Amino acid sequence: MSMTLMAVIGILALFLLILLKMPISFAMFIVGFFGMLQMTSPMAAYNIISSGIWEQLSAYSLSVIPLFVFMGELLFRSGITEKIFASAYAWIGHRRGSMATTTILSSAGFAAVSGSNTATAATVGTIALPEMKKFGYQRALSAGSVATGGTLGVIIPPSSVLIVIALQAELAIRDLFIASIVPGLILVALFVMTIAWLCRKDPAMAPAGERATWAARVASLKGVLEIAALFVLVLGGLFAGWFTSTEAAAVGCVGALAIVALQGRLTLEVLQEALANALKSSAMILMLVAGAVIFGRFLTVTRLPFLVGEWAAALPLPAILIMACVLLIYVIGGALMDAMGFLIISIPIFFPVALALGYDPIWFGILVCIVTSMGAITPPVGVNAFIVKSLDPELGFGDIFRGVGYFMLPYLACILLLLAIPELILFVL
Repeated sequence: MSMTLMAVIGILALFLLILLKMPISFAMFIVGFFGMLQMTSPMAAYNIISSGIWEQLSAYSLSVIPLFVFMGELLFRSGITEKIFASAYAWIGHRRGSMATTTILSSAGFAAVSGSNTATAATVGTIALPEMKKFGYQRALSAGSVATGGTLGVIIPPSSVLIVIALQAELAIRDLFIASIVPGLILVALFVMTIAWLCRKDPAMAPAGERATWAARVASLKGVLEIAALFVLVLGGLFAGWFTSTEAAAVGCVGALAIVALQGRLTLEVLQEALANALKSSAMILMLVAGAVIFGRFLTVTRLPFLVGEWAAALPLPAILIMACVLLIYVIGGALMDAMGFLIISIPIFFPVALALGYDPIWFGILVCIVTSMGAITPPVGVNAFIVKSLDPELGFGDIFRGVGYFMLPYLACILLLLAIPELILFVL
């Protein structure tokens, strides 16, 4: 049996196991192990797996994952979501669509400390959906703004998805974090402009609220400025070269502990909950990384990624058209699977294609992250749509996907802009 055929069978077996509801990390482990067992000797397969897992999981750079997750857990318990939402509404609540806009801005703020699209949608949606219902917002707009805002969780640093992409593609975490800031801000701006246009077209979609006094606006910044300062310190330190990514994560943890302590919320119970949740989330991510190591070694032995890259580079088609087809695969994958799981499976296959076509690896990493996050709101699955549905059972999937549809054009516009002008990602590096 040829190596290429073995790789294809392995990939099909992987997706079959995932369809059978097996955890992605276990599926990658099983396929990778038995694939190498078939192509090499048992001893060689054991050695490749044991050395690969040890090298990856014992890497100093991997400690960035539990540290950033712990930072996010601490800040979540400081009441950050409520504070960001209240502050944003105090400043723009008198405008039509202000609550939908506040939902987007709050999602961007929470994304900066959570790094998860589902956590962002669930946390912000818990506050935003009841408020928008109370003020008579159109159901589709309410649901769409929560689901779409949640996708910012994997784009805005410190995103755990960006960390995993960096580990998979052997890129600097710092570079991916810095490169993702401008695309994240572009998406936020496009979402806000879309809400403004919708409300101007149909004012009944989102009634205006009361104008807050300047005293109330300034008071609303308490508890938000500290978080913003921590975010600037962590990313600014990375950008300036003061910290490595792991050191920045450690600084973030210390800063988060200080903020929670100053707010009088640092109790033994809060600390135990934050540590327990950080441990669970980190273990899940590290299991995915371990499975990816085994599956990646299997693909490397088959040489499939290199063959696919050579084949794509030899096609008589423009490189941009081939890249568009690759991105379409990521949209479909993101719609059917968790973003992190699909990226872990696909990066070893498509990363060599991007390099063979002459594209910058940082640019490709950011672009696939954005495209996969778009998949999280794309029918027929769209994991964020199910999150919103669970928060408000009265919402129908028709309402949710109609609301999400409002934001598809801005998403496409951002992707096309980044395709046409790669410097929007790369100019900061």
